[in-house]
Amino acid sequence: MLPPAAPLYLRSPQTRTRSVLLRAHFQHFPERIFLEAADLSALTGDDQCLLVSLQGQVNRKQPRLYFYWGTDTTNQTWLNTITVAHRISMDPWEFLAKYRSEIRGAVIYDLNVPDTVNVATAIASMRGGVIATAELAKAHQLNVIEDLTGKFANGMAAYQWAFDTIWPHMPNRILTAISPTNSAQAANVQWTTLLQVTQPVTDGSNKAVYTADLTPFLTNGGAVYVRWTDAYTNDGWGPSVDQVTVSADGNVIASFQPGSASEAPYVFDLDSSQTASGWRFADGTEYFIYKFVPPAGTKTLTLSTEMWNEYVVSATSTAPSMQQGNPNFRDYIVAAQAPVFWLDPQDPTQTALFTSILKRAEPDTPYLGWFPQGHEMPGVTLCGQYGSPVVAADFYINGSVFAGGAPAPISSRITHPSVPKLQNKIYLTLTMVEGDNAQYNQHRMRSIWDDAGRGTIPLNWSISVLLYDLGPSILAYYQRTATANDLLMAGPSGAGYTYPAVWPAAALEAYTQRSGAYMRATGMDTLFAYNRNGSTDLPFTASIIDRYERNVPGLLGIAYNYESSSQVSFVDGMPLATLIGVNDAASGQTQLAQVAAAWDGSAPLFVAAGLESWNMTPTDAKNLVESLGPQFQVVRGDTFFQMLRATQKKS
Repeated sequence: MLPPAAPLYLRSPQTRTRSVLLRAHFQHFPERIFLEAADLSALTGDDQCLLVSLQGQVNRKQPRLYFYWGTDTTNQTWLNTITVAHRISMDPWEFLAKYRSEIRGAVIYDLNVPDTVNVATAIASMRGGVIATAELAKAHQLNVIEDLTGKFANGMAAYQWAFDTIWPHMPNRILTAISPTNSAQAANVQWTTLLQVTQPVTDGSNKAVYTADLTPFLTNGGAVYVRWTDAYTNDGWGPSVDQVTVSADGNVIASFQPGSASEAPYVFDLDSSQTASGWRFADGTEYFIYKFVPPAGTKTLTLSTEMWNEYVVSATSTAPSMQQGNPNFRDYIVAAQAPVFWLDPQDPTQTALFTSILKRAEPDTPYLGWFPQGHEMPGVTLCGQYGSPVVAADFYINGSVFAGGAPAPISSRITHPSVPKLQNKIYLTLTMVEGDNAQYNQHRMRSIWDDAGRGTIPLNWSISVLLYDLGPSILAYYQRTATANDLLMAGPSGAGYTYPAVWPAAALEAYTQRSGAYMRATGMDTLFAYNRNGSTDLPFTASIIDRYERNVPGLLGIAYNYESSSQVSFVDGMPLATLIGVNDAASGQTQLAQVAAAWDGSAPLFVAAGLESWNMTPTDAKNLVESLGPQFQVVRGDTFFQMLRATQKKS
């Protein structure tokens, strides 16, 4: 099937090469004419997986199905925004009956080996099927294409088999990575609080070993479940844990450091918690749960845990959740016929296969999804070492709809406000970070974009230029509704999230070429970037900057990293500014007051700040700006870099 025609501004002979660059990797689907929509919230995760895999098969031919679930209302908001005629069904199962003739049957996955959900997805995408449990396939009288029940001892065996047998026959366009399952919470589980802070702590000053009695949860030799949650969900300083020990009648039955191989036997549900330098943390609504099975006849059970910050530790003897299939992003994976896996870049037993997958892919092949246990920095580093930029997309919903349709009216035109006369002021530019993240662009960014404070102050919005392919109607909406104070800035670090320092030189050349093509096509000439190796922030070298200058003509400047201070510099004439990280308006006021106190007023000072987009809104940014003294002048990022360039010319 041929992709739809390129937008008019990409059809001239002068832009033909750029068009090839843009369309090399991502699947394009035909025009959306009419959508049938349904809310899947009342269904189980396995039900959702069946219907979302059906959606992928149906939408590959032409986008017709649109599903949403959960409490995030932006999915319904976008359905109305894209202005495609639609009908909302009260019975989503009607679509299985309606489109049954477009599928060949079901590939059965084995929930005893959760990773078979992903392997089944790859098989189904290539063989025209849906994925299902054996019970669902029987209930809906689906022909069984292949049954993976009992075929694999574990997830690694399943992925190795797919790597050897299935993936070589799939289109070599993209790699995808999503969790095979989600946790479904059990009803009426009673948690008993064991340990809890009594006041906010954000500096680790309460780090200590704490003990708790688990004996009351011993029930006929059953398991005991222990959960860590955030005591103050609004400030992002949840529990941090670097040692867990459980003793039965004085004998140690479990002792591990989170994130290590010794943790694995006790993991029940890690939710979205993350590890860093040997400790696990859970902020906001995140949590993690361990399962301990004491020996038969145990009389006393004791927990000992070293932890700090804002913790709540609770326990229950009731299994608090169960694993069900994860439908997120699965429609796009099926429609694009992409390999999908879930391998941890920090687990030595999984990294070898992860590396083999990256080696087999062509350089500059995008990796869409995320990483187990939130291992962002090691994951992005590993992908970069083999020339794969990352797109956070594991919660990108209806991708097979947003990547289809008639070409959206994306503007490649670049306009700049007038540049003010340089004075002895503190010139401040504010950037909402997270722009590389496609699911952020779809969900959180839409929520805060609609905030009443937007447009009242100059504000940079980092955004993924890959929306040109992944969600053109999303990008077109932001362009169309931007005010004169809103600047769309290419998100880290161009055509996908990556750390340029770790890339092979030849692959980095191709990556910056593609970044330039996307930035020109989407009308962006400022860039927000990260440059790291693992968790270590790095400055930009001349060789990296030269590639950006050569391949992104007209690039005004680069704001980069997220640090404790903002420093401006020039590398081969390119203005660079590190971002001082601002997590909330209150701390931002303190940080910027310190900047003002240290400034002697004898020359202009340039300061770039990155606003934590998950915590802050345009109204928060407005309140922050209104708290500043008259020595500050807030400007858009393009103005900021133009003024910086003017200072170099004067010197």
